[in-house]
Amino acid sequence: MILEEKFRLSNGVEIPKLGLGTWFINDNDSVKAVKDAAEIGYRHIDTAQAYQNENGVGKGLKDCGLKRDELFVTTKLAAEAKTYKDAVSLIDNSLKTLDLDYIDLMIIHSPKPWMEFLKDEPHFEGNREAWRALEEAYKAGKLKSIGISNFEKADIDNILESCSVKPMVNQILTHITNTPKALIDYNKENNILVEAYSPIGHGELFKNEKVVEMANKYNVSVPQLGIRYCLQLDLLPIPKTANPVHMKNNADVDFEISEDDMNILLNMEQIKDYGEASMFPVYAQK
Repeated sequence: MILEEKFRLSNGVEIPKLGLGTWFINDNDSVKAVKDAAEIGYRHIDTAQAYQNENGVGKGLKDCGLKRDELFVTTKLAAEAKTYKDAVSLIDNSLKTLDLDYIDLMIIHSPKPWMEFLKDEPHFEGNREAWRALEEAYKAGKLKSIGISNFEKADIDNILESCSVKPMVNQILTHITNTPKALIDYNKENNILVEAYSPIGHGELFKNEKVVEMANKYNVSVPQLGIRYCLQLDLLPIPKTANPVHMKNNADVDFEISEDDMNILLNMEQIKDYGEASMFPVYAQK
């Protein structure tokens, strides 16, 4: 069962192979979402400062009845935190808001502030400063592992050239019709686990006839196909939902996509438009 399987990060920390994303789940609703997920068997919860639901996620973690060491909690340092001082303050704020003694994984949400995501300035110095704050919190035991998100090769190199602790995770937009092969390979070469957010393409995969046909072939849902696809690429998918029925469906991926079909999915024409979601920088750049 996928909910019981784990990856091992470069520092030896084990991380459940399937996470529950909480983007767009408000603070109140996230309490129930976390509790429902825990009851179903999820042990990996993914939030972020930008989601403004860390308080609710923390309450859900407290109320779910599981011991702290049974849970893996990820949050993300705000993309706008590009000074050491700001990053230190925000790391401590997440610990306080989540009401946790430590966070299992904290990652820089983006190499660029969201309002500048599509601009050329790489913010290399700011990312080194933010990373230094994460390293310090990691060495102090506040964070059990640290990583990055939305980082391209140049952004990764900027950290690797100056860090004392290497990133353990890079969370990037990855799904059928958008699989950045070269970036995934580069992360793997550097022993960085790739986490796949939006493994269902923010819902766009439902509109792809070839994807629907492939899901029907395996007698599974489109989300199940998308999640299994990521797992077979040795990626860690983080589907987002507050619906317990969908949570169960997303975790029911005990099937295997054939090598031939994986090649078909891997080489599908890249998505060009995410519809209404294109207003968000991470979808607009594709």
